[in-house]
Amino acid sequence: MTAAQSPQPAPASRPIRIAVAGAGLIGRRHAELVQQSGECTLAAIVDPSPAAAAFADGAGVPLFRSLEELLAQEDKPDAVILATPNHLHVAHAIECIDAGVAVLVEKPVAHTVEEAERLVQRVEHSGSDARVLVGHHRAHSPILAKAREIIRQGRLGKIVAVTGSALFYKPDNYFEEGAWRTQTGGGPILINLIHEIGNLRSLCGEIVSVQAATSSATRGFEVEDTAAMLLRFASGALGTFILSDAAASARSWEQTSQENKDYAHDADEDCYGIVGTQGSLSVPTMRLKTFAPDQKRSWYEPMTASVVDGERLDPLVLQLQHFCAVTRGEAAPLVGVRDGLQNLRVVEAIAEAARTGAVVRIPTQD
Repeated sequence: MTAAQSPQPAPASRPIRIAVAGAGLIGRRHAELVQQSGECTLAAIVDPSPAAAAFADGAGVPLFRSLEELLAQEDKPDAVILATPNHLHVAHAIECIDAGVAVLVEKPVAHTVEEAERLVQRVEHSGSDARVLVGHHRAHSPILAKAREIIRQGRLGKIVAVTGSALFYKPDNYFEEGAWRTQTGGGPILINLIHEIGNLRSLCGEIVSVQAATSSATRGFEVEDTAAMLLRFASGALGTFILSDAAASARSWEQTSQENKDYAHDADEDCYGIVGTQGSLSVPTMRLKTFAPDQKRSWYEPMTASVVDGERLDPLVLQLQHFCAVTRGEAAPLVGVRDGLQNLRVVEAIAEAARTGAVVRIPTQD
């Protein structure tokens, strides 16, 4: 990186200028949040599609057909949010790094583990010059932060097991509007599961091996609609997880957390249960049951039940606030490229386990 390309964090005295690359659903949501923020301002939209021109015009910002065209401008933005197709994430992130611009890369960080490893090498070679945040937005959830705090305080004792679910129903038009979602690579393992893996790793530590089975019996598509998984954590804890996008159920994060108001909410349901030698925690209702420290632990003995208070805030808003701090050089990324890589490794291992029927071991962070 030349001196002219060295990153210059935006001063706190002015709003951070952020460009959004990719004007699809998530890109438009990012652009809306930038416009609503008092910390940053929307600088541009990057997208070659005709529909993007109307969106940029409505937002009152210039449109660039490529990231290269945007970054060639003398007046570059301070940061870029990449909501481009998965296979472009790494190339686009490297363009931003080379231009000295902070970048938020939507999840998954790459479309293959090999590509993610290439980005890790590029970021770590650049050292502090690269400001790269991976868009696993649930990591910014106050609910999950409170759950992590309870676990790390030892209030559950040694973690023994975890159960999890992502059971929801995708409407028919979801598949009619994108036929690729009915084909290999378009199922809930590769589209939805990576969120859950990020959550489970943050709560219970590294996942070191997986087993899995899938079914397409409900929808009859080429791709799976349901998957069941067995997870082994580095601590020795075991986990089970059930995933389906054809289930008339509210046991998914979106429907239980009350964080994204676009979804119907069921305040009585949970999607994670973490169990230790001293107690158990249901998430996101945050129902906590524990033995007292001096109490005999036995299934004959009653446990103390409580509900832990916690805020229900939109993690995408909190992620944007954090990204502004990363852009200004005030914070290290909460979810770095190595975390994004490890989430992708676990998801790919689950897909392989389902395909082969084997126990698939996962390399931990290098």
